[in-house]
Amino acid sequence: MADNGCGFPAPGLHSFLFKPIATVGGFEFNKVMLLALLTSILVVAFFWAAFGKAKVIPGKLQMVGEAGYDFVRRGIVYETLGKREGEKYVPIMVSLFFFIWIMNIWSVIPLAQFPVSSVFAFPVVLAAIVWIMWVSVTFKRHGFVGFFKNITGYDKTLGGVLPLVMVIEFFSNLIVRPFTHAVRLFANMFAGHLMLVMFTVASWYLLNSYMIPAAGVSFVMTVIMILFELFVQAVQAYVFVLLACSYLQGALAEHH
Repeated sequence: MADNGCGFPAPGLHSFLFKPIATVGGFEFNKVMLLALLTSILVVAFFWAAFGKAKVIPGKLQMVGEAGYDFVRRGIVYETLGKREGEKYVPIMVSLFFFIWIMNIWSVIPLAQFPVSSVFAFPVVLAAIVWIMWVSVTFKRHGFVGFFKNITGYDKTLGGVLPLVMVIEFFSNLIVRPFTHAVRLFANMFAGHLMLVMFTVASWYLLNSYMIPAAGVSFVMTVIMILFELFVQAVQAYVFVLLACSYLQGALAEHH
C-alpha cells in the first residue's frame, strides 16, 4: 500500500502486483497464476463430480450442475444462436462462463481476495479464444469471399459510402472487437477490486484513529461493495459469454 503522507495506505496499481511464489527456469509463478490454476481445477472437478456418474434421478450435486449448465445453454446459447446451431457451442460457453465467474469470485474469498480477471492478460487470452473461434466459424461457413463480406459488412445497397463502411467494419471486427471484449471484463473487475480494497483499508485505518464513527460507515460500505461485487462478478461472466454468442451469431448469419 502506498502512503499519501497522512498515514493512509492508499490502494493503487501496486495492489495488483504480487511477488513470485516460486521461480522455475526463469518462469515466475505468483498468486494470480495460482488462483487461475485453482479455478481450472475447481471447474473441472465440480463438473466431473456432478456428471461423472450421472443418474436418471440426480443427486444434489448433479442437480446443481444441471441447473448451471442449463442456465447457460438455454438462457444464453439457445436464446442467441437457437437450439439447432447453438448446441455444439454449449460446452465451450459453459466452460467460459464458470471459469470467468470463479476467477471473479476469488475477489471476496478470504485469503485469496483478488479477482484473477482484473489482470489484463487473462481477459485477453479468453477474448482471443472467442476471436479465433469466431474467425474460424465465419471462414468455415462462408468461405473466403463470404468471410470477407461478413467481416467488412459488405452491402452493395450502401452505394458510394460502401468502401468507407467496409474499412471501418474491417478494423472494428478484427481489432477493436476482441480488444473491447477483453477490456469490458478487465475494467469492471479492476475498478470493483480497487473500490473494495479502498473501503476495506479505510475501515481499518479509521478504526485506529479518532474517527471511529467514520470507520463504521466505511465498514458498511465495504459490506455493500462485497454484495455488489458478487452481483457484478456473475453479470460480467454472463455478458462475456453473451457477447461471444452474439459474435458467433454474426458468423453464422447469411450475407448477400
